[in-house]
Amino acid sequence: MLDYDEEAERYDALRGGEPRAAAAADAVLGLVPGGARDLLDVACGTGIVTRRFPVARPGLRVTGADLARSMTRLAAARLPGAVVRADGRRLPFGDARFDVVVSVWLLHLLSGPEDVRAVVGECARVLRPGGVYVTTVHKGASHNVGSDIDAVLAARPPSPVPDAPAAVAACAAGHGLLPAGEARFRGHGQGRSPRRAVADLRRGWFVTLPPGAPLAEDLAARLAALPDQERPRPDPEFSLRAYRKPLPGNL
Repeated sequence: MLDYDEEAERYDALRGGEPRAAAAADAVLGLVPGGARDLLDVACGTGIVTRRFPVARPGLRVTGADLARSMTRLAAARLPGAVVRADGRRLPFGDARFDVVVSVWLLHLLSGPEDVRAVVGECARVLRPGGVYVTTVHKGASHNVGSDIDAVLAARPPSPVPDAPAAVAACAAGHGLLPAGEARFRGHGQGRSPRRAVADLRRGWFVTLPPGAPLAEDLAARLAALPDQERPRPDPEFSLRAYRKPLPGNL
């Protein structure tokens, strides 16, 4: 897995920057009730998405939380006084504190079902009755756009999928959350070129391909042989799921 403290300074530039952030924020807010007043963004990263929420919804108070020190430092510069360093499995907030809890691009990074259950459970705990939890699901599949790059990378060992939609839905149901909608958004600027795919291989982007491993180097050579080395292939499209915490008596 990437070191997100080390990755922080170049995180936005390598992941679509402001256009991708705008698409993510718009899609999330499309699943958020209009009367929401307090939003928690778990794994807020650099805050590039988080800061858009109150701009788009005046009166919405936001709090960002992230485990990586470098990420929280960058996010705090964008959201002064509204960012804390925290583990999503043990959130430092009281029960029923927020109208909305968001975890975009988090669950796929977790080590397995136990951690997914812990994060979803904590998000449900700090959510007020009537509130909504919004999360991305099956992020890894979003990057498979049917390109020639994907055809080469199909030879890599399969990665675990802790954020599979059915698994996330089961975790949500186990904590009393009910399905409340779906959305998709485009990962602007994230379409890989062959040259970028080689760079990703060599910096440890693919969890089942350690940098320098024979298979990684073989795939890098095959990617380097593809045409149009600098041309990005199609952007990924990410999936969101929303879950609602029922009001008392509305179970």
